[in-house]
Amino acid sequence: MDAGITARLDRISTGGNYLIVPMDHGITLGAIKGLKDIESTIDGITRGGADAVLTQKGIAPRVHPHKNGAGYIVHLNASTSVGPDSNDKRHTGTVKEAIRAGADAVSYHINVGSNYEPDQISELARITDVAGEYGVPVLAMSYARGANLEGEDPEHDAEYLGHAVRLAEELGAQVVKTAYSGDADSFRHVVESTRLPVVIAGGAKGTDRQTVQNVRGAMDGGAAGVSMGRSIFQHDDPEAITRAVSAIIHDDASADEALDVAGLSEEAGAEA
Repeated sequence: MDAGITARLDRISTGGNYLIVPMDHGITLGAIKGLKDIESTIDGITRGGADAVLTQKGIAPRVHPHKNGAGYIVHLNASTSVGPDSNDKRHTGTVKEAIRAGADAVSYHINVGSNYEPDQISELARITDVAGEYGVPVLAMSYARGANLEGEDPEHDAEYLGHAVRLAEELGAQVVKTAYSGDADSFRHVVESTRLPVVIAGGAKGTDRQTVQNVRGAMDGGAAGVSMGRSIFQHDDPEAITRAVSAIIHDDASADEALDVAGLSEEAGAEA
């Protein structure tokens, strides 16, 4: 692997494991809880152990003074929750713009199985090519999501997820994010479908125990960490929940140990 890519991957991870907190939701959902005063949120989660934060390029000036030495990722596409189709992620930045914004890596979202998959495949391939010229790693957010998928819950189906993560590797990404299939056994198939480090999305917000149990299960299934947004930045105590997740990813703690380290109760959870 290119030395520049390796060096920058080190800036967004610890010992090969990743605790990334995406906060690019301002385009999708607006200035929701945790994002209005994004400076305080970033300060808390990075003190809690986040390896990297992720935003759109325009938020970069609000990130750098508050990230406490953590890495920074700029996301390059988006859609809104009120537009005609949220699966239709459109281009929002370039690799050069991300570099100018001080990014250590870039990310791009692709919905495998959606009607927009062909264009998103082409764009992700182009991004990995350009990023490679600058030694910048690419985090592919590769989801099984769209009208062309079958089954009761295709977005969490291990076979579809395995296809999604393999696609990211085939197109040249260095890290891939996808949904958690729900248990360690099925998630092993997802992880074994690629040689890239696989990180899980946070999914729907639940209790603190549900959050840490999902992280523990994913790690037991071979995941390399998380890229977890609302479950962390919308939490009543973002620093504490980050500390709990970090204990699992970086210290191999159990779910109980993680809650105890962070001083969190089983009943607590994130609130919108």
